[in-house]
Amino acid sequence: MSPAALKLAGVLALLLITAGGVWQVQDWRYGQRLSDLAGLHQADLTAISNAAAVQMRADHDKRLALEQRLSASDQSHHETLTNVQKDQARLRDRLATADLRLSVLLDTKDSAGGCSVPAGTGAGSVVHGGARARLDPAHAQRIVAITDEGDRGLIALAACQAYVREVAGLK
Repeated sequence: MSPAALKLAGVLALLLITAGGVWQVQDWRYGQRLSDLAGLHQADLTAISNAAAVQMRADHDKRLALEQRLSASDQSHHETLTNVQKDQARLRDRLATADLRLSVLLDTKDSAGGCSVPAGTGAGSVVHGGARARLDPAHAQRIVAITDEGDRGLIALAACQAYVREVAGLK
């Protein structure tokens, strides 16, 4: 081999060694950079996961609080309904035993009625106001039953409205 060829071979070998070294250095640098990026990516994923867990816990707590408020509202509704039903039962019992009598006010100025009920109350009466007529106990029982259904309907409506307010967060 000639000295020029040896020089050329030496230069090529040196270039290959340098290129390999550069390649190795670049590999280390990029490997380190990729490792750093992977660590940052993992840190971001961990932060996102923690934030999602915190949000889920907060939503769970809100749901539990709403369930507790709805349960309290339901208990209140049940208690109110039970009290009204007891009052209605007592009223029906008092009407059935003639302990209580229902009466209605009469319009004594109505000439079309043709009613012959006296306009005033007796001297020993404790009824206040105008002329009254006592209702038949069976009719009084029906009136109480109708008012009982109306009361239950109003209580159920109030419970539904309270439920909607709680769920919608209107309070």
